[in-house]
Formats: sequence, structure tokens, C-alpha cells
Amino acid sequence: MVIHRAGIAATSNPLASQAAAQILALGGSAVDAAIAANAVLGVVEPMMNGIGGDLFALYWEAKTGKLTGLNASGPAPKALSRQHLSARGLLSMADAGVHAVTVPGAVDGWAKMHARFGKIDWSHLFRAAIAHANQGFPVTEISQELWSAPATAAKLQAHSESRRVFLPKNRPPEHGEIFRNPDLAASYATIALDGTEGFYQGAIAQAIVEATEALGGLMTADDLAAFSAEWVEPIHTDYHGWKIYELPPNGQGMAALEMLNIMECLPADKSGPLSATELHRRIEAMKLAYADAYRYNADPRAERVPVETLISKEHAKERARRINRRRANGDVTAAEVPTADTVYLAVVDREGNIASWIQSVYAAFGSGITPQGLGFVLQNRGAGFSLDPAHPNVVAGGKRPYHTIIPGFMQKGQRHIGFGIMGGANQPLAHAQFVSNVVDYGMNLQQALETPRFFKGSPAGNEVAIEDRVPERALVDLTDMGHVLDVRPE
Repeated sequence: MVIHRAGIAATSNPLASQAAAQILALGGSAVDAAIAANAVLGVVEPMMNGIGGDLFALYWEAKTGKLTGLNASGPAPKALSRQHLSARGLLSMADAGVHAVTVPGAVDGWAKMHARFGKIDWSHLFRAAIAHANQGFPVTEISQELWSAPATAAKLQAHSESRRVFLPKNRPPEHGEIFRNPDLAASYATIALDGTEGFYQGAIAQAIVEATEALGGLMTADDLAAFSAEWVEPIHTDYHGWKIYELPPNGQGMAALEMLNIMECLPADKSGPLSATELHRRIEAMKLAYADAYRYNADPRAERVPVETLISKEHAKERARRINRRRANGDVTAAEVPTADTVYLAVVDREGNIASWIQSVYAAFGSGITPQGLGFVLQNRGAGFSLDPAHPNVVAGGKRPYHTIIPGFMQKGQRHIGFGIMGGANQPLAHAQFVSNVVDYGMNLQQALETPRFFKGSPAGNEVAIEDRVPERALVDLTDMGHVLDVRPE
């Protein structure tokens, strides 16, 4: 494990971690460092995140012992409706394109977190990001792999401005090639000088509206100017003496809490987290929790979401009764409850404050749409809506879609841990696996992170992706239980 007195920053790119560490060295707070890191990540990993996307954060303030939540996810344009999309022949939400674009929430989220918890001058937080965008940076292996995926490259090719900015030689940059984005540097400079007004009003806002209007979108200047990130109360559960926290809907954090509650109803296998018995417990709990999340998660400002019921111990006991300890269940349904691609980062500062921080444009390069001269893509988070008029997550103007990105936090006594992961539907089940590794098996943080994981993106069926580092005996036993394994590299 990394241990340090002056703070730690954990991100997916060394340049972003370095920017955060520099802010910590200047006496900045965990929030200051998180913003600086996030801005750099928007430069060096533009396919994953950026100011065209949304943000969620949990912040542990050491001196008060208070955990604060922020939902900086933007809504659909007010004029958008299911009827509008149905009239254009859409039977489901598009994964990309203009109708998947929602209001970008990240910049206002940064500003609200900085106003409450920041110490360093706002403009200073963007210096590293502006420098990397202007001077260029060497593209890393994982970024190059994502950048060059055929579907991703085709998405960028479909829009002239995206092609100009992100395919400068009419191709994705190679591993180690220097990539520059002076347009993004200019956008950051505007935000550094003018704050949220520099993004949600003025030239940047105008360019966003013009880019979406040209493609038949409904985003207006009022949609952007009216946006405000929302302070929210984190939700939590107890898991064997630890308090585990997530953010409430429209994010899917409640699925992680429900999964842990269901797992608590069944004893952890004493032989370890990579036994077939333990993996089966986790997989079956995940199916039940995800079935509920996919059925009920929505924007609580527009629909009633039965969060308290879904994360209750009583509900978990009822759901756990459906688990056969020896056989996989490929036909999981949601409970009947009465109703009225992403970057995660964590920073802890010298005072013990913790920022658990996640930001995304959703799919690789989001909607694929880059407004003229701005250097960033707009997210496609609207793809998370449903067109089913009976579903609580049905698309509507001013409504926020089902969100996959979730920051996590856990505590017991004087131990406080900010944690998270990227990867859409992977997140709640990876949260639960991490928590179980720490709580049930006494692992330290590095062990808990490095332990092989499984992934299942849907509660339906028995198909499960699992790492090849899982012991062969466990893979055979899981197959005998009825799981259909897709064994993948580590």
C-alpha cells in the first residue's frame, strides 16, 4: 500500500495524479486536488471524461466528521419528450448522436465543491491541464486502445469537428505519440477566468447550442443557464459493522448496497473470496440487486424511487431466499415494490479529508459530437433513458437519466475509505466485491483492489465474465453450478 502523511491521489493517469499531488503540496484540499486531476484527465483521457460530461462526488470532512454528497448530473433538454423521439421512428434511446446529449454537469459540480471545500485559488487548479493541452502529452497504452477501437473511431469520423480535434492525422494517435488540444486549453482558460458563467453562458454555451441545433437537437441556452448541481444526502447500509455509503438515485449506488445486504444474509465462504461458493454467493446477489435497480431507478425529482425499501434488511432477506446455494438462477426478476466509460479518482489530503470522485462522458467519446472550437465532446448520458412510457426512467424534458457512475465511501471507527471504479454496470458489483474483500476477508486496500473479479452487465441469464486469475478448480465448480463463464485476461 502507498502510505503518506501529506496526502495521496489515485487516478487512472500519472499526469493527473501528479497534478493532484502538486496541489496537495501547495496546501490544497482534497477537492482542490480532485478538480486539478479531473481537468487533466479531460485532456489525457478525452474518450472517458471531460467538461462535456457529468460528475458525482462524496466528500468526507475530517474536522466535522460529515460526509457530503453532490449530484452534478444534467437533465435532458426541456423540449425533449418520448413523443418527439417516437415521431422520428426511434424505438429505443440512441447510444450516440444528438438526442443522447444531456446538459453537462461537471463544471458546475467542480465550482460548488470548490466554493464549499476548496482552499487554492480556482484559476490555479487549471494550470496543469492547460499546459498539457497546449504542449501535448504522450498517449498511453490503454488510451490508445480505447481511442482506436473501430466503433470509437467511426463515431469520431462521423462528425467533422470531432474528426479534426481527435483524429488530427485522420486516424487515432499511436501509443507514445504526442497529442495536443489547444481548443480545450482555451476552454479551460475561459472557465479558469470566468467560472461557471464562462461555461453555461457566453461563447461556450453558444457553441454547444449551435452544435446540437445543427443536428436537430433541442438543447437551448436556457437549458444550460438554468442548470445547478444538487447537494444530496448519501444513502448507506451496515455490512458486518462497517457503514457503506453511496449516492441516491438517479445513480445506481443503491444496487451496491442491496447486493451487500443480500450477501450479508448468506455466510462468506471461509476458504476465501475466490472459491466457487463465495463467487456464486456474490454473482447471485448481484443478479437480484441489479434486477431491482433496472426496474426502479430513475430521477427522484420526477419519479418516486423506493430506495428505503430496496436497501432495507427486510427486503434483502426476502430476496436472499431466492438464492439456491448450489445452482445458478438464469431467470431473475425484479421484486414487486409498491410505488406511488468513466473515470474514477480519489484524493485524501493531509488533514484526512477524502474526495471520492467520479466523472464521465458515458460511452467512449460520448455522443461523438464536438462543438466548434471547444476541444471536448458532449456526453451521451441520455442513452440511459427508457422509451417505455410505463417505466419510471422514461425520457422527459428536464429529467435526469439513469446514471451508472457512482462514488463509494466506507467507515468503521477511525478507518475511512473512499473507493470506486470505472465501467458502467461494472460499478455496483465491483463496489460490493471490494467491500467484501476488506470486511469479510480482512484484506488491505491493495489486496482488495488486486483480487480477481467477475462482471455481469445484466441480471438476466447465467453468463458471467470472469478473470483467468481465478483458480481453475473454482471455474470448473462454477460451471457445474450452471454459470456460463466467459474467461477473460486479467
